[in-house]
Amino acid sequence: MPFDETIAAISTPIGEGALAVIRLSGPDALSVLSQIFAGAVAPEKLIPRRVFFGKIQDSAGKVDEVLVTYFRAPSSYTGEDLVEISCHGGILVTRRVLDLSLAAGARMANPGEFTQAGRF
Repeated sequence: MPFDETIAAISTPIGEGALAVIRLSGPDALSVLSQIFAGAVAPEKLIPRRVFFGKIQDSAGKVDEVLVTYFRAPSSYTGEDLVEISCHGGILVTRRVLDLSLAAGARMANPGEFTQAGRF
């Protein structure tokens, strides 16, 4: 699997939880985020390891209000640029945020890919 691609996945169990986390990891993590996120701070100006409030949106408008945290490589879980999107839990919103991330240029991560050797 190439490690020069940006991957995305839901990182919390699917179900009835109040919150869910979608991770984006790779060289285009901020670029993918910039296509779906609107907040007081633009994605390219996010300060690493700080939490920012905003919304995920599609062409029809707001999908969800979210918290976004950016981790700059190599100081992240994967060793790459990494974005964590904390959204409301449940299946509908969580899946919609993931689908928008994939449509914006990320590809679906394979099982265990976030922790594979070589991503660090």
